[in-house]
Amino acid sequence: MGEKVRQPIRIDLNQFKLHISLKNKIELTLHFDSPSRRFYLSLIAFVVNEMKKLGKITSIPLEDHLDLLALLNETVGGLAGSSDKENLLPRIYRKWKDALPNLEDAPLFKVLGRKKEYEEGIGKTYPFSEAEKDSWANLFEYRGSQENVRLRFSIDKLGASLDDIVITFENYLNADAWERFIFSLRKKEEEKLKPTDLGPKESETPVAPARKWKIALRNPWQLAALAAAIVLVAIALAIWRAYFYSPPDRITSVERMAFPLPDKPSIAVLPFVNMTDDPRQASFCDGLTEEIITALSKIPKLFVIAPNSMFTYKGKPLKVQQVAEELGVQYVLEGSIRRSGEQVRITTHLTDTLSGHHLWAERYDRKLKDIFAVQDEITKNIITALQVKLTDGEQARAFSKGTRNLDAYMKVMEAMWYSFQTSIEGNIRARQLAEEAIGLDPNYALAYRALGSVTIADVWLGLSKDPQESLKKCVELYRKAIVLDDSLAIVHAALGYTFTMMRQYDEALAEGEKAISLEPNSPDVLYHYGSILMFIGRREEAISVFRKALRLNPKPPNTYYRHFGAALRDLGQYDEAIALQKKAIQQESNDPLAYIIMVSCYSLSGRMEEARAAAVEVLRVNPKFSLEQFAKTTPHKNPAVRERFIESLRKAGLK
Repeated sequence: MGEKVRQPIRIDLNQFKLHISLKNKIELTLHFDSPSRRFYLSLIAFVVNEMKKLGKITSIPLEDHLDLLALLNETVGGLAGSSDKENLLPRIYRKWKDALPNLEDAPLFKVLGRKKEYEEGIGKTYPFSEAEKDSWANLFEYRGSQENVRLRFSIDKLGASLDDIVITFENYLNADAWERFIFSLRKKEEEKLKPTDLGPKESETPVAPARKWKIALRNPWQLAALAAAIVLVAIALAIWRAYFYSPPDRITSVERMAFPLPDKPSIAVLPFVNMTDDPRQASFCDGLTEEIITALSKIPKLFVIAPNSMFTYKGKPLKVQQVAEELGVQYVLEGSIRRSGEQVRITTHLTDTLSGHHLWAERYDRKLKDIFAVQDEITKNIITALQVKLTDGEQARAFSKGTRNLDAYMKVMEAMWYSFQTSIEGNIRARQLAEEAIGLDPNYALAYRALGSVTIADVWLGLSKDPQESLKKCVELYRKAIVLDDSLAIVHAALGYTFTMMRQYDEALAEGEKAISLEPNSPDVLYHYGSILMFIGRREEAISVFRKALRLNPKPPNTYYRHFGAALRDLGQYDEAIALQKKAIQQESNDPLAYIIMVSCYSLSGRMEEARAAAVEVLRVNPKFSLEQFAKTTPHKNPAVRERFIESLRKAGLK
């Protein structure tokens, strides 16, 4: 973090400066030197951070991030320009379109190192060549309308890539810098809501008279150095206390917990606090609390305390550490609601009680035209954020796009979890959930992806009466999803996998590469692409891709372990392949496909007794297993590899 930043484009959120140094193109240092101007540099940083998340230079929709933009407007921007949230997007649209690209007049920044010159008939402007002005203006692309605008910071027009631009804040870079920047703004907002603390009492320790300092520090440079050192120590202490120090009374003791911690992220949601004087608003608080708990309870990867237990804490002044110890959980979510007329403000924050640190906080301002729609929207945003922090990482954010129907979103999340486990009972349940999600929102692209995932799992599990027809149906479902949203990399990846199953290897590779170009850092996309490479015979490349997927998603669904294990097995790396299948079985003891990969690994490595024991488990889970049908399903491009695999199963006793 302490290294000097050398990227040719640097967004400095410490000093609110933008540095561009592209030889033969443009060299600039711009200072966004007032609250309203700082807002627009923050906006540029936001767009760049979102592009870096996606791994490509693309347009970013603002409508999904209105709360964050409002926070920037109220803190960095000091409400300059507009205090009305509804007018924020139109204002951003106009400034991005007209003011920011104007390098000559520079209405939103100062150009350092240059002076404005008088030009007859125009007034004072910065002297730039037409090429320089065009290069700058080309950075600011936009699409859509004022209410539904998408912004693109087009550094590629300057011949630059995402690796050539960096965001800095404090000593952090890029995503870490942006997260720390936003955290600092939210912390300031929280401080505003707290009552003003009384100042500390004066020290009782006698203070040396000022004249003694004059004797000791005759040189003014010495005095300045001492003052600077004191300031630096004070700043360092403040940062340490704010971000790294947790007093003992803020940390939960595992030894004092009434119950042992579960083996997955555990959370308690405290009843949201009614911050109004109207007791009638309590029902709204209770309804939102219960809906959040109910939604979180549907996520298999979380351990969630039930509503009736949580409502026993209603109205009681408790510390989150006490709640965690009494309930045996690591995380506690708190929230409050302020309501005035038709406006509602909901604030939430998540605490890791074992460290005492706040992991996440958010504020939502909404009009209360439809109370149930507001509940659904806020619940969906909160559970998505919690999953990003606690379980699925950024993948959870992807599932939330494309629908405003909370029930449809939750059903797709649950369906994908069951589908990825690839058990017979789980897949039957996943199909039901995916079909229900489509019924709730026929335009939700990822619901069709979920149903496609279920359909292809039916083929592997031997549940399909006509595998070829099932695969054709799968292609139809994925193409329907792509029609609804062509930007979904995971759907292109899943379509490529389906083409692999149909032995259409060129089409499979094309879709896989398309998916990687859209989201090169998505672990699910990487898993599908690695599977395609494995089946077409590029196993060394597949293993490299699988390792990256597991690095990005260290606790993946079983599908990762099975296909990665198959690639390792085909290269003779049996021990690692077996270890992966054991992890899969530990997650889902009725996963027949993990046992099948394990059988083949034991058989090919000469460990026949263990191979036969694993074969017994295959038949326990699926008594109707048919080796002949399974051989038809396995899509290895090289017939010799496929036959070697099938023969290893036959030697272990599977028929």
